[in-house]
Amino acid sequence: MRMADQGRFCEEFSAGYYGICTVGGMLSSGTTHLVTTPLDVLKVNMQVNPLKYSSMSTGFSTLWKEQGPSFLWRGWSGKFCGYGVQGGCKFGLYEYFKRLYSDVLVDHNKTFIFFLSSASAQVFADVALCPFEAIKVRVQTQPHFAKGLSDGFPKVYRTEGLTGFYKGLFPLWGRNLPFSMIMFSTFEHSVDLIYKKIVQKRKEDCSRVQQLGVTCVAGYAAGAVGTVVSNPADNIVASLYNNKAKNVLQAVKKIGLFNLFTRSLPVRITIVGPVVTLQWFFYDTIKVLTGLPTSGGLRRRLEEANLSA
Repeated sequence: MRMADQGRFCEEFSAGYYGICTVGGMLSSGTTHLVTTPLDVLKVNMQVNPLKYSSMSTGFSTLWKEQGPSFLWRGWSGKFCGYGVQGGCKFGLYEYFKRLYSDVLVDHNKTFIFFLSSASAQVFADVALCPFEAIKVRVQTQPHFAKGLSDGFPKVYRTEGLTGFYKGLFPLWGRNLPFSMIMFSTFEHSVDLIYKKIVQKRKEDCSRVQQLGVTCVAGYAAGAVGTVVSNPADNIVASLYNNKAKNVLQAVKKIGLFNLFTRSLPVRITIVGPVVTLQWFFYDTIKVLTGLPTSGGLRRRLEEANLSA
């Protein structure tokens, strides 16, 4: 056994490895989204009622005065549980699909593997997230709807059935699939670029602190790029769950093409950039603490062929 392998909790690409990735994704995503709940409350209200909540500063002031400071934490349980489940599926399945596709699709380039792996993982992750998102958005924008998940779930099921939990699934895919594909691909290429052009050393030759530093820089770049791409669908999701529109086309018409891309974008960038950075940092820290290498790269025959070419 190599020295680098000593102290590992399990071997890479084993069942234990994917389990660690899933737990790491759950903890990193759930905790980071929980911390940003006040910003998320503001974002959703800006999307649903842009005239009243026209900017971040006036929006916070209005919510504080009219609803009280506790209102800024409404939906915290949906954020923590929903995005924790989503993060576990997203990160765990991404690692699984990346390994699977890199072995099967040997003749395809890295970007295609990253896109396909992240999209496959996100499909399952959003199915898990959707019921929690349905409750969270309503709780954050409708003060008398419910207090949280415990009374929100039965209320939606009683009035709308199972379809009430999943009517935003397609817009959620529309928001998260492009975001996930861009985010993971940008992260992977950023990691590769940083090691080759800036650090100028192999990841294996860097200290754990250096590796985690690379993770943070790549994570922020990934979050910033993905936010811009996913903003239109995020506005549509908020509109559908608050009955501002009956379907996607109606939501697009009501919001307007320009507003789809710009409405709540500053607050989303404020939220998503640091959140994605912290997610990757916490996720890779858990990997490092269990003796595993940080994220980034394809370990397969194609990578070896590229290096020898």
